Amino acid sequence: MPGPATSIRATMIGATAVLLWSTLALLTTLTGAVPPFQLTAMAFTVAFLVSLIGWMASGKGVVHHLRQPPIVWAIGVGGLFGYHFFYFMALRNAPPVEAGLIAYLWPMLIVVFSALLPGERLRWWHVAGAAAGLIGTALLVTGGAGIAGFSGENWLGYLMAGAAALTWSSYSLLSRRFGHVPTNTVGGFCGATALLAILGHLLFEDTIWPSGAGQWLAVLALGLGPVGIAFFTWDYGVKRGNIQALGAFSYTAPLISTLLLISFGKGDLTGIIAVASLLIVGGALLASRDIFDRQVQD
Repeated sequence: MPGPATSIRATMIGATAVLLWSTLALLTTLTGAVPPFQLTAMAFTVAFLVSLIGWMASGKGVVHHLRQPPIVWAIGVGGLFGYHFFYFMALRNAPPVEAGLIAYLWPMLIVVFSALLPGERLRWWHVAGAAAGLIGTALLVTGGAGIAGFSGENWLGYLMAGAAALTWSSYSLLSRRFGHVPTNTVGGFCGATALLAILGHLLFEDTIWPSGAGQWLAVLALGLGPVGIAFFTWDYGVKRGNIQALGAFSYTAPLISTLLLISFGKGDLTGIIAVASLLIVGGALLASRDIFDRQVQD
């Protein structure tokens, strides 16, 4: 088990992934009409190429960084590609608000199921913090309408969204179990995900390329940030940090994303957003109580 100082540092590093994911919606709107699977393939290709440069610079060769057991590849590629596949399928078969809310159950699942990990204990503040974040996210996503918009006709989309939430939470928790696997291996997962996304694009979409330098720069930013660095820092955080705190803090992603969209003139600040903000931030702080207690003790 990591020491207290190491755990706090790793948690803070993992939290940067959430901050980067908060820019995903804004950057996606700046890429124009590029279809989801095509955009995923392009962004993950950028992430893989950056990793490739890093591997070559290390002097250990590419094969050295890719030499992992099949189970590690199954977890890594299944997590990265599986989540995006199920999420996009959910959007195809259900309204985006409901699909997004169900898919964003993964932070709650991480917090609850983390109790099954060796050396971890689930406390009341972890559950309460995650629940507050979930309620705040529901308010934020639905605009206070609750579950009124959910319809049985969209059951397939809801099922796909649930599969997305289960996939990402499982990936995060299993990454913890395989903590010995170097974080730079994530670059290989990005490459495999890009190839599978290309296949998904060919099966389900028509090709639409970015138009103009601004849209191409947005794609590059996606590959470097929320679809690049974020997966590496998340891997480091869930393997060495406080996974319950990271799970609860993840609820701040839709909040920060909404505030970014508002600041760029793509939304309005409302009372519902203010209440959701208090619930999400308060829940994240409550679930992170372990970190604050350790700092006081030190």
